[in-house]
Amino acid sequence: METTTDTLDHSVLVVDDEPQVVWVLQYSLEAEGYTTLSARDGAAALEAVDLFHPRLMLLDIMMPTLDGWSVLEEVGKLPDAKRPRVVVVSALTSLRDRARAAELGADAFCPKPFNVEDLIGVVHDLEDLDDLDALTGLSDFSAS
Repeated sequence: METTTDTLDHSVLVVDDEPQVVWVLQYSLEAEGYTTLSARDGAAALEAVDLFHPRLMLLDIMMPTLDGWSVLEEVGKLPDAKRPRVVVVSALTSLRDRARAAELGADAFCPKPFNVEDLIGVVHDLEDLDDLDALTGLSDFSAS
């Protein structure tokens, strides 16, 4: 697991076993002002979520040690305050895979190969939703 800076206000955890994908995503996100962390497998991703509480996670599905499906299941068990938003970034692109990602709590799905600008747009959109939730308190609303 690698971190690139110590400030995690706008942090994104990049989880992928392909070093080139991790590099491209970290470089692109850092150019947009995000703090990045990386993990090369699911076990390291869960450790990073526990230690650093990133705001968002870009998650591959097919990885060694612990796959992305298992990571989604574990992250889904976390309290809302500790659960990052999750964008699945995967070569598994069938409707069944997309549905499973949504059922397990993914906030968005980006197929590989991906367009970096499109993926950064998704990250910005999710951050805007977090900012809106903070202003309105709607994420804390629960029906009685």
